[in-house]
Amino acid sequence: MIDKSKLSIQESMSAISDGSTIMIGGFGTAGQPTELIEALIEQGSKELTIVNNNAGNGDKGLAALLKAGRVRKIICSFPRQVDSYEFDKLYHAKKIELELVPQGNLVARIEAAGAGLGAFFTPTGFGTLLAEGKETRLINGKNYVLEYPIFADFSLIKAFKGDRWGNLVYRKSARNFGPIMATAARCSIAQVQEIVPLGELDPEHIVTPGIFVQHVVSIGGVQS
Repeated sequence: MIDKSKLSIQESMSAISDGSTIMIGGFGTAGQPTELIEALIEQGSKELTIVNNNAGNGDKGLAALLKAGRVRKIICSFPRQVDSYEFDKLYHAKKIELELVPQGNLVARIEAAGAGLGAFFTPTGFGTLLAEGKETRLINGKNYVLEYPIFADFSLIKAFKGDRWGNLVYRKSARNFGPIMATAARCSIAQVQEIVPLGELDPEHIVTPGIFVQHVVSIGGVQS
C-alpha cells in the first residue's frame, strides 16, 4: 500500500545531507513551508544551496535558515527588500554566494528541469551582466541567451491538502512555485494543513500529482 504520509516532520528531513541543493516554495512568506524549514534548521545540514524566489523575510522561515549559517549559496530573483537584513549581513560579509536569476528565467529553468529539457534560449538578460560568459544566439533577428535547468536534491513545498498518495491541492496565492519545484527535485516533501482520505480530493482540482511527491506531512493549523 502506498502511503507517503508515514514520516514525521523530523523524519522527513533525515535524508537531507550537507551540500544538498534544496528548492523552497513561497513568494515571500505566501506559501513558504515554515514548519519544514524549522525542521531543517533543527536537523542541522549545512553548506546548502537554496533555490527560492527571494532571500528571506524578517527573522523566520528562510531568513532563520540563513541566520543559522546553513546556506552556502542562494539562487533567487529578489535578494534585497526592506526586511532582507539576514541576507544583507551575510552577503556583505562575503559569507554567502548569490546567483541572481530574473524571475521568468527562474521559473523557466525550474520547469525545464521538471520537463527533462537540456537547455533553452531566452531573450531575458541579453546584453546585461547576467549574460556574461553565457552562450548567445541570434534567432529570427532577435538575440537570445542560453540558460540551463535548475535541478534540486530536495524541494520543500507548502500545500493546502494532500492524500496518502501525495496528491496535492493548494490555496490561492500559496500555490506559486510549489507545483514546478515538486517536478524538479529528486525528493519532494510537502507540508499540508490536512491529509484527507483517498478519493476526497477532486481529481480536477489536483495540481501536483502524487508521482512528484515523496513525503506528505500534516502540520494542521491555519493555512496562509
